[in-house]
Amino acid sequence: MGTEIGRLGVWSWLDAFSAPEAADFARRIEGWGYSALWIPEAVGRDPFALIGYLSAQTERLVLATGIANIYARDAMTLKAIHKTISEMAPGRFVLGLGVSHEHLVSRTRGHEYKKPLTTMRNHLDALESALYMGTEPKEDAPVVLAALRDRMLGLAAERTRGAHPYFVPPEHTERARRVLGPDAWLCPEQMVLRETDATKARAVARANMRVYIGLPNYQNNLRQFGFDDADFQDGGSDRLVDAIVAWGDEQAIVDRIRAHHDAGADHVCIQPFRADGSPGPDLEVLEALAPSA
Repeated sequence: MGTEIGRLGVWSWLDAFSAPEAADFARRIEGWGYSALWIPEAVGRDPFALIGYLSAQTERLVLATGIANIYARDAMTLKAIHKTISEMAPGRFVLGLGVSHEHLVSRTRGHEYKKPLTTMRNHLDALESALYMGTEPKEDAPVVLAALRDRMLGLAAERTRGAHPYFVPPEHTERARRVLGPDAWLCPEQMVLRETDATKARAVARANMRVYIGLPNYQNNLRQFGFDDADFQDGGSDRLVDAIVAWGDEQAIVDRIRAHHDAGADHVCIQPFRADGSPGPDLEVLEALAPSA
């Protein structure tokens, strides 16, 4: 009954959708043959309530948090959530956990942001030992960590089912696979944009990268691959934009997805930007890239 993550999924914000629209989107993803839908957490909906709702609106789609912020809930609450959804949506849930970012934890949530690796290790310890007296699922859903650098990747391999890196090029996937070893899941996110005009594509990409490009977690990770301060200025250098966002025709996008798989990814989840710059996922691109097409 174990969860099968599949080869290709979708990563998308759903906060702008009404509940029925989110359900329709999930059903489309499922109908197009994508194996999983990754749902982030920031300042919008509770991802677990949404997953519970979407699991009842779909039949086989795996629903994953990409990621749930460990500062948002204590270990006992998170264990109850993990067990409850594992029981109610067997084989269809992946619990993705991460330490988030200092500004979201300290300024937005009002918590003290502590050393990421130690905090995550302590949280996993507390999650394991937390009291839960409800009905046990037949099998606990897999847990993955939002891991970028080597030590967090190592913790993901040691304590969980694997890693869900975000904002990374295929070169990171290759390195992550070496650190994780052969058995752990490696599920990178990949931003995609169907636009062949370089000027237009990079403008849309920069607009979508803006929220991430200044964050220390991502910058420190990308420095391992030769990027430096100049690449993080003015919305990102062309080199950085092209490394993070797969833009071009459908074949260019397929080639980037394949590059992650060739580098060792088990599963790639794509985040499709709209070429007109409007918010929300590009449904036409998702249909064109559908595994069942």
